[in-house]
Amino acid sequence: MLTKTHALPTLRRLTAALAAAIPLSLLGHVSASHAAMVISQVYGGGGNSGATYKNDFVELFNNGTSAVAVGGWSVQYASATGSSWQVTQLPSSMVVQPGQYVLVRMAAGTGGTVDLVPDVLGSTAMAGASGKVALVSSTVALTGAAPTGTVDAVSYGSATALEGASTAVLSNTTAAMRAGNGCLDTNNNSSDFAVVSPQPRNSASPILTCGGAVTPPPPVTPTVPLLEIPAIQGAAATSPYVGQVVRTTGVVTRLTNSGFYMQALQGDGNDATSDGIYVFTSAAPTVSAGQLLQLSGTVAEFAGGGSTVTQLTSPTDIVVQGAGYSLAPVAITLPVVGGLERYEGMLVTVNGPLTVNQNYFQARFGQLTLSAGGRLEMPTNRHRPGAQATAQAADNASRRIVLEDGTSRQNVNPTPFTGPTGALRGGDTLGSITGVIDYGPSTATASGPGDYRIVPLNPDALSYTITHPRPTYVPSVGGNYKVASFNVLNYFTTFTNGETIVNGQTGQTCVAGQTAAASCRGASNYTEFVRQRTKIVEALSKIDADAVGLMEVQNNAVAAQNLVDALNAKVGAGTYAVAPGAAAGVIGTDAIKVSMIYKPGKLQAVGMSQIDASPVNSRPTLAQTFRAPNGESFTLVVNHLKSKGSCPTSGADADQGDGQGCYNATRLQQVSQLRNFVSALQTSSGVSDVLLVGDFNAYAKEDPIHALTSNGYVDQIGRFNTFGYSYVFDGAAGRLDHAISTASLSPKVSHALDWHINADESLAQDYNLEFKQPLCATCAPDPYTATPYRSSDHDPLVVGLNLYNQYITAPVTSTSVVGTAGDDLITVGAGRRTLAGGAGRDQFAFRADFTGGATITDFTPNADVIGLRGVLQGLRIQVADPISQGYVSCAASGVADALISVDPDATGPSARRPMIVLKNTTCDALSRSNYIF
Repeated sequence: MLTKTHALPTLRRLTAALAAAIPLSLLGHVSASHAAMVISQVYGGGGNSGATYKNDFVELFNNGTSAVAVGGWSVQYASATGSSWQVTQLPSSMVVQPGQYVLVRMAAGTGGTVDLVPDVLGSTAMAGASGKVALVSSTVALTGAAPTGTVDAVSYGSATALEGASTAVLSNTTAAMRAGNGCLDTNNNSSDFAVVSPQPRNSASPILTCGGAVTPPPPVTPTVPLLEIPAIQGAAATSPYVGQVVRTTGVVTRLTNSGFYMQALQGDGNDATSDGIYVFTSAAPTVSAGQLLQLSGTVAEFAGGGSTVTQLTSPTDIVVQGAGYSLAPVAITLPVVGGLERYEGMLVTVNGPLTVNQNYFQARFGQLTLSAGGRLEMPTNRHRPGAQATAQAADNASRRIVLEDGTSRQNVNPTPFTGPTGALRGGDTLGSITGVIDYGPSTATASGPGDYRIVPLNPDALSYTITHPRPTYVPSVGGNYKVASFNVLNYFTTFTNGETIVNGQTGQTCVAGQTAAASCRGASNYTEFVRQRTKIVEALSKIDADAVGLMEVQNNAVAAQNLVDALNAKVGAGTYAVAPGAAAGVIGTDAIKVSMIYKPGKLQAVGMSQIDASPVNSRPTLAQTFRAPNGESFTLVVNHLKSKGSCPTSGADADQGDGQGCYNATRLQQVSQLRNFVSALQTSSGVSDVLLVGDFNAYAKEDPIHALTSNGYVDQIGRFNTFGYSYVFDGAAGRLDHAISTASLSPKVSHALDWHINADESLAQDYNLEFKQPLCATCAPDPYTATPYRSSDHDPLVVGLNLYNQYITAPVTSTSVVGTAGDDLITVGAGRRTLAGGAGRDQFAFRADFTGGATITDFTPNADVIGLRGVLQGLRIQVADPISQGYVSCAASGVADALISVDPDATGPSARRPMIVLKNTTCDALSRSNYIF
């Protein structure tokens, strides 16, 4: 809208024209009026058809010889014959000098082309032809159709007469103008006012001394400019009025604990300027949502998250001009062309569905990172660093928004946005959200990256859908052996309070030369440690892998064995052991190490575990060769490369701005050394099949992983998953944890996946006691459960290996297939057949063309598995749990057999297709581990 500076020349021209329009005999005439303040002009046709001005207005004038303080006064309006008066308050600090005008802008219409430059903003809609206006020395609403006790009153058109007779009827193009430029007052509206074209004057118009000449305004101390909120915001990211004290008007839309948002009752129609703004009060505000306020404040830019938010600080002279106002939110769909800056401080509805991406800061800061158009993926998880990754980063930013609880308090009770289950997960969705747009940090530090936020008007009305429920079991990966990798997030048997689980001593350290609190990274005390260990044991027992690579185990000779002891206490004595040799002791000088556990009853450790002691490694790499009872062998190599944290500011390891973070150069050197180490292992062991697992601290398409996959190694998670992820950072998911095999082992990998029990979980679900009840009385209740969920911040990964002696494909013309005494993989296509696996651990894998008719005569539930992945893919069944969702079922067949059926649309018994009969086996003897989906 126009600023005061722009409007002054126009106002001077209008004043000159007005002087010419009023009879000279009336100039200088001053009546013995009871008050110096009068209503000098009334216009109710603003914004109507044919109107020039967009708004109605009432003009006041001081025709006396002394200044008049009008603080606590009001301008009031009623309809022509009505008795209900609408109040517009005047600023409490307003003083009107002799000969000075005050322009009170009222409601806008849809027509008109010229903006007013008012001194007071009102919202009253006035009638264009007939109505009543009063100047009152209080803010109490008048009563009656013809009230008394007013400072001045004007009735126009057919309205109930006030002060003599009413003026003539007005129109959309005419106003009632007091004669003598406002100087004439005989207390008879009919003779005091002429009907002329509207000619608004404000406090910046030239001073008119009644009985004297029209003179320019005298030099005075600059007054607080009255500006619309859009003018304060401006079209750029930073307000053009930063540092200035301004006055404005708006409707309160949302309160926070330290301020409130307000929005212009009518916007300026410019898409580039926001109609809303935040008012920072520093303490709980005393205003209420729905109030129309006029206030003064200092324009400031609040910096945070790499950008600024325009706000008003130190608000004063707050005048409530009305209540019960509501504004219609602007509906937007992400991404918004040009970004959300234009909506800063405004009431909007962000159209859903919106996917939860990050809940790390939910309990502490009351924030959830959401996105439109599905989940956000870390750009370098999908693309090599470069143009495509940069484009995806920009796309992520355009689709992302943070749901913010609107309080600066931390760890509030209850934790906001927990959803219907009390544990909202990444991947769950919310419906459309109505709230106010803000901007700020979306990480733990003010210097971290920021995002636009939406502060909901009614958090209790949010709509949640659990679209990514907690997995209740580990999906089958097939094969006859299973390998896992798990970053256990600082499993320390020495606690940060200096105590140790070994002997109860205090003052223990985890790195020589450092204090316990600085060098120990896990549980704070024994109680937390037990909670931590319980969750990790629950996860490992459900994974039930034959060998597991572990990261972030305390670098001592106790922690790994302690974990094994607890795991065996749950699954059975002697089930697991720490790999012999280096894996069981101190490795390197870091506070954490990698380790390895395995099932001696399933795999034989060939020799001792070995480490790569090259100084380039952050934590020495660990390797162990295993031999299965059937004679098949492979080597497992566990890694934990240099992290992306604590970045240097210069040099090759500084963040290069390509999306790979810092220390990328070091990770590349570590991978180069890893290839040398693996080559030496293959030579010394005679085993070419090697599986690299661990936390590589590099996403799937970054240089360190590319240095492996471009040199003969195979990314197994990428091979089997279109969107593999094990970690969420800055609102995007990706995989830092990898399973990468040599080319010789890749054909033997049956499947690989991330088990999403951690990365999608809120931080509040972990084992820590801080910031939860009862340790923190004002915090939310402790949501901890003795389950695998949030046992770490990384998801474990699971790999199936086909280490079979024989790979048998049923001939097309065969009616029976018999396996060997070893472990067999028997692949079956179309046709009716009798199958026998023989001894060993056998898999019966059925292809997509298999439609039923197989009988397995010697199925052993604790050893053999049925592969239905091909059948389900052929039927286009892609669900997380085919059994519980009704696609795969088991029923008794005859007296002693089990019948496996597939239902293509899960509609019930009538649609089920009998597929496989298991002789002398009951359904009760089967578990999910007997299926591969």
